[in-house]
Amino acid sequence: MASYTAPRRDIQFVLREFLDADSHYSALAGDAAVAPDLLDAIIDNAAKFAEEVVAPTFQSGDAEGCHFADGRVSTPAGYAEAFRQWGEGGWQGLTVPVADGGQGLPPSVGLCVTEMVGAANWAWSMYTGLSGAPVTCLLNGGTEALKARFLPKLLSGEWAGTMCLTEAHCGSDVGLLRTRASDNGDGTWNITGTKIFISGGDQDITDNIVHAILARTEGAPAGTAGISLFIVPKFWVEEDGTLGAFNHVSCGSIEKKMGLKGSATCVMNYDGARGFMLGAENQGLALMFKLMNTARIGTALQGLAMCERAFQGALAYARERLQMRSLTGAKNPDGPADPIIVHPDVRRMLMTQKAFTEGGRAFLYWLAQQADVIAHGSAQDAEAASALLELLTPIAKGFCTETAQEVSYLGMQVFGGHGYIAEHGMEQIARDNRISTVYEGTTGIQSLDLIGRKVLGSGGKLLRGFTKVIHKYCEAQGGNAAMAEFVAPLAELNAEWGDLTMKVGEAAMADAEAVGSASVDYLMFSGYVTYAWVWARIAETSLAALQRAEGEGDGEGESDGAFYRAKLATARFYFQRLLPRARAHAAAAMAPPASVMALAEEEFAF
Repeated sequence: MASYTAPRRDIQFVLREFLDADSHYSALAGDAAVAPDLLDAIIDNAAKFAEEVVAPTFQSGDAEGCHFADGRVSTPAGYAEAFRQWGEGGWQGLTVPVADGGQGLPPSVGLCVTEMVGAANWAWSMYTGLSGAPVTCLLNGGTEALKARFLPKLLSGEWAGTMCLTEAHCGSDVGLLRTRASDNGDGTWNITGTKIFISGGDQDITDNIVHAILARTEGAPAGTAGISLFIVPKFWVEEDGTLGAFNHVSCGSIEKKMGLKGSATCVMNYDGARGFMLGAENQGLALMFKLMNTARIGTALQGLAMCERAFQGALAYARERLQMRSLTGAKNPDGPADPIIVHPDVRRMLMTQKAFTEGGRAFLYWLAQQADVIAHGSAQDAEAASALLELLTPIAKGFCTETAQEVSYLGMQVFGGHGYIAEHGMEQIARDNRISTVYEGTTGIQSLDLIGRKVLGSGGKLLRGFTKVIHKYCEAQGGNAAMAEFVAPLAELNAEWGDLTMKVGEAAMADAEAVGSASVDYLMFSGYVTYAWVWARIAETSLAALQRAEGEGDGEGESDGAFYRAKLATARFYFQRLLPRARAHAAAAMAPPASVMALAEEEFAF
């Protein structure tokens, strides 16, 4: 039976030691300042909620799945009760401004909570995550009257929400959408069309569902320039916030899926459903992109959550499973065989999982701090943080989810044949995680966004902003002999990042296909270098902490010392075993696009 334990120690390390959260939060404006005792309480209570309320629904929810009958969706047992407790606990409004009915805490606090409940059961957490979609849209484009009408019950968990972009004939190319909006002349609009792949489009968890929908008004320009954003409730909401009549929002079917079976993926029909426009006409995509960027970081977080879950399961099994003897002598002489954790190849798999999991946590929590600064910092600091997030969001979404596929695969591999059966939950993790590289923009879409729009599109400015951060870090560590094993290769690859970018850009001037053919390898190279910077900083933090911990001499000091030594060992593993992959990706990115485009369409099959 699969289980989940929130990684409290590593979360505290990342927040308090790696990121100096206490100083970070104290520097934020107003209600966003988080006292240390409050942060501890939030982490502790979120961990308990994840372990005790959400985690028990992980395997049972997958086995039961969602069902569709008579136009209604039913969710697995325990989902509605967990959602009720989530709402009553105030978790849904954790990062919403106080003035709008939330608790006003910084985005990074919400991300920490989301990691834990998502690792406990990502399928369940889809309902809480998508409920934030109309909230974000209302905060960015809603009038005070609309916010008063919808936010209270969205934040209390009495209502849920969705994000509705995709249509059957267009995926990421939302400019092709056909859903129509007609003006009723009274401040409302009638929405007509069909959306697919709508997570939580219908469910039996809440009394109402509020849909954030992209649609095209009559006479709107073609393409993305003619898209507007609307919120449309399943049941009409009166001005005082009470429920009215059914609003012609119906579920046509739910998808039969590979994973996340407790999350209803719906085909939604809007048959003249009334709603409200948010923001200005034809400006919907700009508003939705504010939500999409958040969603992409959220999907990167899914990669981290699945990494943590797969690593925990593999580690526990490797400690218990007895098979063969160590080549260096029996490690379990009183037993019939040694635990498989003593074997080098099993260690390789576990260390790979550990490096990607803990590196991903440090990276994403640091990114979330940049979001804190954008929301609650000075104008100058917010500008710099925004530039970093603009560059690093596609790297986070693409790299964190691609490496999560490897980590979940390795989780199954450690279990051997037992990983392929449902009992241990490892095959479910692999199934649940597989979608993370697809939705909110595939890895290919993220890669094109990174190299095309963010790097080349900014004339290299965004990239130089981050490589300068790395360069300054390496310079600052130049006199630290203990850090030389990390700083030297990091500095080399950081310089190569700029060179690779110039070469891809030059190749694109000669052949427009060069960017597309190089893009995924370019993103993966970028991810490996970014994680190298993260792991160098983790190593630096651990070296300093190890000196303190080993000097204490008591039991707690010995435990801390083991923790920091493990961090250093994992940093060395990353640099020696995983970082070399970066240059292979660089070489592939520089290969001529002809090797990708050589075949005519008809030559792919005979």
